[in-house]
Amino acid sequence: MSTPSKADRTDRVRLADKSLPLTVLREHATDYAPLFARARAEVGHGQCLCQTPALRLVIRCSRAGRYHLAGWPGEGQQHDPSCSFHKLASELTGRDSYSTDAIKESEDGVAIRLSAALARKLSAPEPAQNSTEPRDGRARRTVGLLGLLHWLWEETQLTAWYPCWRRRTWWVCHARLSEQIAGCSINHEELTEALYVVPPFREEYARRNTAAFETFRIARLKRRGDTQRRGLILGEIRDVRPTRYGVRYSLAHHRGALFATTALDERLRRSYRPAFSATADEHGARRIGLFLVELSPKGNVRVLDMAAMLVSKLYIPADSSHEVVMANALADAGRAYVKPVRYDGSDLVFPDFVLVDSSPHSYVEVYGIHGRESYDQRKRVKQAHYQSQDAGLIEWDVAGPIPNVLRR
Repeated sequence: MSTPSKADRTDRVRLADKSLPLTVLREHATDYAPLFARARAEVGHGQCLCQTPALRLVIRCSRAGRYHLAGWPGEGQQHDPSCSFHKLASELTGRDSYSTDAIKESEDGVAIRLSAALARKLSAPEPAQNSTEPRDGRARRTVGLLGLLHWLWEETQLTAWYPCWRRRTWWVCHARLSEQIAGCSINHEELTEALYVVPPFREEYARRNTAAFETFRIARLKRRGDTQRRGLILGEIRDVRPTRYGVRYSLAHHRGALFATTALDERLRRSYRPAFSATADEHGARRIGLFLVELSPKGNVRVLDMAAMLVSKLYIPADSSHEVVMANALADAGRAYVKPVRYDGSDLVFPDFVLVDSSPHSYVEVYGIHGRESYDQRKRVKQAHYQSQDAGLIEWDVAGPIPNVLRR
């Protein structure tokens, strides 16, 4: 009997004595619940077959009884680069800037401490918004909205692209995000209850989706006595329009609207300039928003805060419109790559992209700013680092044409 090739083993997993494609388990997790339970009881974990010997996988079960698999903590880098459980080295992610109090993983799931409160007493004054970023080098004990958004994207591999995937739509994003939040809690609440991920629109599901949002709006956001409850909404921002009292955010695939004050919108535009720049809609770019919301006295969904992220046509995060161009070019050239994300660490410095189809990995840098000494200094430090490591490097100064990104 011939030994399966690496391509055949990638994204295949073993539960107890059965080997199955990961996509089948994701799409039919309920049907395979007895197999999940048996593997958890007999072996204690699942196995990923992307490598030999197989690598361990955590088997998690949500309170609703839905099982799913997760990478074993600290072993993500050992998986094949094209495997769904592969992760970049710890020094290439902002995840390491948090303490275990902020993001705590266990066999029962992931517990996240969000810096924003998910409820407030109406009789108490609104607390002032303070930055959660420590200034003395200490690990962060809570996760901000941008950190949560980056965590969701990184954990679902939406920061990565491999040619074998062929295409990515919001349908794919929604499916991965929905699987990830199952079994997660945020501020001691089920993330599936606190977070509404806008589902992809299809006419046959329109009524069901409308009913699901109404359930979230009423059951989650409705006031209870002296307590105003809050929730999170994640979706693709379609447009932002002024209203009589502020601005209106419209989301793709969603018939409702979210409302914010003009002052808040102006602050968000300053904080997330790439997502709201005049060129943000070019080259197939999209904008993703994670909104902290509550109900207004009139029943409208009011935005209290938001994290916004610019992404490419394949939903790869980008820090500028130039990075969108590069992300698209890498995908069109058939490259496999990952975008490192900073989470809440705005001062962290990473490569713009990591090419994982070469061994060792190589890197991509996009230089889009000229005449700023701090930027030029950081550029020189990066170049010296790559040279000292003898690392492969593709550089693009946006003042010139984009370089050849084909794999040599």
